[in-house]
Amino acid sequence: MSNEIDAEQEYLTLLYAHLDHLRTETDTRLAAALREVSSLPQAMSLRDATIAQLSSQRAQYDAVENGLCFGRIDFTDDTTTYIGRIGLFDSDDDYEPLQLDWRAPAARPFYLATAAAPQGVRRRRHIRTSMRKVTAVDDEHLDLRDPGHGDTVTGETALLAALNETRHGVMRDIVETIQAEQDEIIRAGLNGVLVVQGGPGTGKTAVALHRAAYLLYTHRELLARRGVLIVGPNATFLKYIGQVLPSLGETGVLLRTVGDLFPGVRATRAESQAAAEVKGRLSMVDVLRRAVADRQVVPDEPITLVVERVEMTLRPREVAEARARARRSGRLHNHAREVFAREIVDALARQEADRLGAEFLDAADLADIRRELAADDEVVATIDDLWPELTPQRLLEDLYADEDRLATAMPEHPDAERALLRRDPGGWTPADAPLLDEAAELLGVDDREERAREAQRRRDAEHYAQGVLDILQLEDEADPDILLAYDLIDARELAERQEDADHRTAAERAAADRDWTFGHVIVDEAQELSAMAWRVLMRRCPSRSMTLVGDVAQTGALAGADSWADVLAPYVEDRWRRTELTVNYRTPAEIMAVAADVLAELGAPVEPPESVRETGHAPWARRTSDLAGAAAAEAARDAPGSLALLVPEERVAEIGAAVLAEVPDAAVGERPDLESRVVVLTVRQAKGLEFDSVLLVEPAEIVAESPRGLNDLYVALTRATQRLGVLHSADLPPALTALRSA
Repeated sequence: MSNEIDAEQEYLTLLYAHLDHLRTETDTRLAAALREVSSLPQAMSLRDATIAQLSSQRAQYDAVENGLCFGRIDFTDDTTTYIGRIGLFDSDDDYEPLQLDWRAPAARPFYLATAAAPQGVRRRRHIRTSMRKVTAVDDEHLDLRDPGHGDTVTGETALLAALNETRHGVMRDIVETIQAEQDEIIRAGLNGVLVVQGGPGTGKTAVALHRAAYLLYTHRELLARRGVLIVGPNATFLKYIGQVLPSLGETGVLLRTVGDLFPGVRATRAESQAAAEVKGRLSMVDVLRRAVADRQVVPDEPITLVVERVEMTLRPREVAEARARARRSGRLHNHAREVFAREIVDALARQEADRLGAEFLDAADLADIRRELAADDEVVATIDDLWPELTPQRLLEDLYADEDRLATAMPEHPDAERALLRRDPGGWTPADAPLLDEAAELLGVDDREERAREAQRRRDAEHYAQGVLDILQLEDEADPDILLAYDLIDARELAERQEDADHRTAAERAAADRDWTFGHVIVDEAQELSAMAWRVLMRRCPSRSMTLVGDVAQTGALAGADSWADVLAPYVEDRWRRTELTVNYRTPAEIMAVAADVLAELGAPVEPPESVRETGHAPWARRTSDLAGAAAAEAARDAPGSLALLVPEERVAEIGAAVLAEVPDAAVGERPDLESRVVVLTVRQAKGLEFDSVLLVEPAEIVAESPRGLNDLYVALTRATQRLGVLHSADLPPALTALRSA
C-alpha cells in the first residue's frame, strides 16, 4: 500500500502544481487589470467586470486548496479518471482532463457504481489527504471475481472514517462520501418543487448544499444571473454551514434566515412562541389589510384649514368620496394616495372657486388654485393625517403599539391573542419579517420622485452626448464617404455606453432588493416555516424551482408544518415531488434506539432512519438535585471532541453561568461560537447542528416548554455523533425511562 500512496502523492503533486499555475496566472491578470487606468467609462466598466471575474476565480482556487482531489475510478477498459472539487485540464495536451469536477456527468460512477451494477468500473479508490499530502487510500474492487466485492454502502471505510472524525464547530462537505440515495437527490432536475423528507442524521443539509453546488454547475448561466437562495432556521446554523459551498468552489449563494429576508431588517428581538405562532397564521394577511384600511381615515367632524389666511372646511362626506375613488382605483395604498390627494385638493379648489366667483375663472386660474393648494403645508399635513404614506415598518410599529388599532385589525381574535402582539417600538422578531414583506405588498412604494430624478438624469446624459456628437460633426472635415462616430451611434446609445455597470454578484444584488426573484430556492429545516413565511418564499421564487428539506417529526415551531401537502397545496397543489432519505449516518444505533421510543410516542407518520454504525457508548441518565453543578462538572471533563449542553430556555442563564465558571472558554448566548469545545444551547439553537457528545439537561422541562415538546426532545436526542447523557431532577419523560442509570 505504501507504493500506492507514493504513486497517488506523485499525481496529487502534479494537480497542485497545475492549481498553483492557475492561481499565479490569475494573480498576474488581476494585477494588470487593477493597474489599468482610463478616462473612458466604458473601458473602466470592462476593467471592473474583469476584476470581478478574476477575483471570483481566485477565491475558487483558494477554496479548494484542501481536499483538491479525493477519488479515482479505474475502468475495465484500463482508463483511469480522477475526481475532485473542481475540474483541471492540461493546456499543454489539448486540454485533456487531469481531474473531473465531482459534479460532471462522467464522475457519477464514483458515487453510484456497485458490484451488482459496476457501470464499467473495476476499482474505486478513495484518496484521503491532509492539505497537499496523501495520508491513505481505500480501494473497493467492483469486479465480481474479486473476493472484496459487494460493499452495500459506497466507500464504507472512507464513510465510517468521516463519520467518526471529531466535530470542530463548522460543517464539512461530504463530497468524498456521497451515497447513492443522496446522489440521486443532488442531481435531480432544476424545475419544480422537490421535497426531501429525512430523519435526523440522514444528511439532509449536506444534500441540500451539494445540490446547490451541482445546480450552479449545470445551470451556471441562469443561476449566476438570478442567484440561489438558501434559507436556514437561525443565524447559528448559517454560520455552521457557511464554509461548505466555498469548499465546493461556489461563493455566489445568498444564505439567509426568514427573519433576514426583508432588506434592511435584522430580526434579533425575542418574543414568545405563542406570539410567533399568531403572527405566522395565514389570517394575518387579512389583519394587515384591515390595518392598512384603518389608516385611510374619514373624520367624524368637519376639518377646518387656514390656507393663505382664508378659512376652508373639509367635510366628512368629501373625504369619504375621495377615499372611495382612491380605493376604486385598484392601486396599492401608497400609490392610491395620489388619487386621494387629488380629490381632496379638488374639493378645496371648488370651495375657493365659489368664494372668488367661479364664473370669472378660466381653466388656467383653476389650475393655479389647485397647484397652490397642493403645495400648502396645512393641506399636505391634513392629507398625511387622512391617508399617510406608510412604510411596512411604520405600519407594523403603529399597529403593535396601539390597542385600538389592534382591535380594529383583529376583530375575530380573542383579547389574549391581541395582547401577545401588543408592544412598544424597538427592533424586529423573526416572525415580523414575513409580515413586513406582506405589508410591502399591500402598501407599495411611491417612487414617483425617484423615477422623475432618474428620467431627468437620463435626459441630461443624452443632451450631453448629443453635444459631443455635434462637436465632432462640426470639427470633422474628413472625406464624407468615411463613416464616423455620429454615423454609427446616436445620443441615446452613446449615453447608455457611459453607464456604470453593476458588477455585484446576483446574491449581493438580491440581498438589497425585496423584489428580487431567485432562480432556485433551497430551504433547510423547512418544516419550521409558518404559513406567512411560505408566502414570502413563494414570492421570491415565482418559477417554483425549489428544494425543501426537513422532517415533520422534528417540527418545533408552533406555526410549523405537520404535513408537506398542507404547506404546498396553496401554491402548487399536488404538482410536487417527494423523496426520502432513510439512512442515518450521524446518530449511532444506541442513541437512535432511545430516539425511536420518543418518535413512537410522538405518533409522527414517519419511520425512524436506520443507523449505519454503533459506537459502543450506551446513553445514560443521572438524577441530581444540583443540575447546574452537575452540568458544569460534566462540561469540565476532559472528554474527546465537542460537547453541547442542551437545556430548557429558562435554564440557559443559570447553567450557562455554572459552565463558564468551570470552562471559561465555553460558548453561551444567542449566537454562540460553535468552534468552542463546550457550548450551551437551547433545542431551538441546536436545530440542524451536530456534536460529538450531547448532555441533555432536564428533558421534562424541554417537553413542557411547548405543545411540540416531544418534537423538541426528539431533536435534542439526535444531535450527538458519539455519546449521549441526560441529567434530570424531575422524573424522566416516559419515553426515556429505559435509559441506563449512571
